[in-house]
Amino acid sequence: MGIIGSQLKPFATTSYKDGAFVEVTDKDVLGKWAVFFFYPADFTFVCPTELEDLADKYDELKAMGVEVYAVSTDTHFSHKAWHDSSPAISKIKYHMLGDQNHVISNNFNTLREGVGLADRGTFVVDPAGVLQLVEVTPEGVGRNAAELVRKIKAAKYWQEHPGQVCPAKWEEGAETLAPSIDLVGKI
Repeated sequence: MGIIGSQLKPFATTSYKDGAFVEVTDKDVLGKWAVFFFYPADFTFVCPTELEDLADKYDELKAMGVEVYAVSTDTHFSHKAWHDSSPAISKIKYHMLGDQNHVISNNFNTLREGVGLADRGTFVVDPAGVLQLVEVTPEGVGRNAAELVRKIKAAKYWQEHPGQVCPAKWEEGAETLAPSIDLVGKI
């Protein structure tokens, strides 16, 4: 996976969510928009800042019909311990998937060879399980949840309005473009 238009691959794992361990499979993801938010490891430095930022946007994402799955190669037990001990991580209400067998990280082609940790990758799949958005940053560069929300709104708009595309910095409610021969060279 990792290429726009590719299909979500099978997986089964345990998540820590809302104080419980929950089994999650690829079939649970289908039927709604989903964010797979890979990060290198629990109990680290940039990761909690990103995960907290995403937690602050989770209600907005849920209202948009989007579920979030944070993924690292740690276990669900480690996710619980981190959730219980970190003020930033304790805000998380979305799934924290354990990927100690590296199936999900390999499915999304985000596992660092020879290291056993996932890259900082964000993957958005649509309700049919088709990959629509990809962002991968190096370990020292954190992501912005507000920009992720903007991109998901644009992807949803684009899918729901055939013949329309969202230009740079598009925000919900702004004008879109209708590509045609008449626009060639005029933008």
